Amino acid sequence: MTEDPLPDQARSDRLMRMGESPRDIREALRKSVWIVIWLVFLSSPVHDLVSGDHTTPAVVAGWVGLAAFVAIYLTLVFRNMGKASAGTLSVALMVLALGALATVLCFTLGPPWLGLFVYVSVACGTAFPLRVSYWTIPLTAVVMLLVGLHGGEEDARNLVLLVVLIGYAMTGVRQLVRTTVELRRARATVAQLAANEERLRLARDLHDLLGHSLSLITLKSELAGRMLPDHPDKAAQQVADIEQVSRQALVDVREAVTGYRRPRLAGELAGAQVALTAAGVVADLPAEPDLHGVPTESESALAWTLREAVTNVVRHSGARRCTVELMRRQTLDGPVLELSVEDDGLGGSAGGTPGNGLTGLTERLEKEAGSLEAGRTRHGFRLVARVPLTGDRAPLGPADDTVGSGA
Repeated sequence: MTEDPLPDQARSDRLMRMGESPRDIREALRKSVWIVIWLVFLSSPVHDLVSGDHTTPAVVAGWVGLAAFVAIYLTLVFRNMGKASAGTLSVALMVLALGALATVLCFTLGPPWLGLFVYVSVACGTAFPLRVSYWTIPLTAVVMLLVGLHGGEEDARNLVLLVVLIGYAMTGVRQLVRTTVELRRARATVAQLAANEERLRLARDLHDLLGHSLSLITLKSELAGRMLPDHPDKAAQQVADIEQVSRQALVDVREAVTGYRRPRLAGELAGAQVALTAAGVVADLPAEPDLHGVPTESESALAWTLREAVTNVVRHSGARRCTVELMRRQTLDGPVLELSVEDDGLGGSAGGTPGNGLTGLTERLEKEAGSLEAGRTRHGFRLVARVPLTGDRAPLGPADDTVGSGA
């Protein structure tokens, strides 16, 4: 089996242009060819004009009337085919003109011209709103039957079903075109939303990554500066740590940009220990956490939360002690894993409003059906993040089941 040489995207784009105005000559010609094919029902009137059964004035009048009919029909269908609803006064006048021409030509030139009512029905199904099309199409068939009583009753009966079916078929085609256009717009909207979501993800990742790493670099730089006069060896160690943190930050940023970074709680706990110690904060952190039943994405969200919380403690709180707890709880919504970060500093953000970091963390946790709480306590500031647990582990009771703590 050979592959279709037309790529899926190109084929989809070509189909999506249905219902739109032509953008160039090529599209106009393609649309014209599609419409002109259906002029096959004009063969009977044309044959009648060239048969020699009419006088010269009648033939001339017939050609003029036929040309006017075709011009109005093509203009109407070409401009309105695929639009959700035309229904303007000009459209109504053009359809009435088609009906009037078809009636006059049938009365003056005979039954071979009854086929023009097929085009009147198509125009009704194409250009009118659906609620109008549903009654104008059978009305066109009734008018054709009445006109057919003038010497062409049998021809009219043979065409009545065709007039009705083609008219209603065009309403279906128009709805299909409208659906196609709406799908194209929806696809464009989804693409835009996906791009916005990716930008938000990247902004959150870069904020969390660089905020933590740059804070640690700043602290170690200050330590190195204070150690240089009297303790050059210790200062050199701090500089080496700065180099290591900088390299790791570069790796983290690259991974975040490519969408592959998924921080783990164990690694973030180790990093939090280093950052808090370097800032002169007494760190009380859990041991190796038990993450049984915690989805990878949920663990990643908690890891980002821990990183942001520790960064805020180091940069803004002025705290002397920080306690991190990781515990399982049973809630009304089921078992959850809760991460708590509490310090004895000022905490919070300027003005008491959530900062970009807390806003980003809330978005991360909500994507995993989790939640975030942050606020002042009597002794400082506390941040609590929760994510639901899965797996076959038995749910815990209402009491806390601490996974690990340095207490």
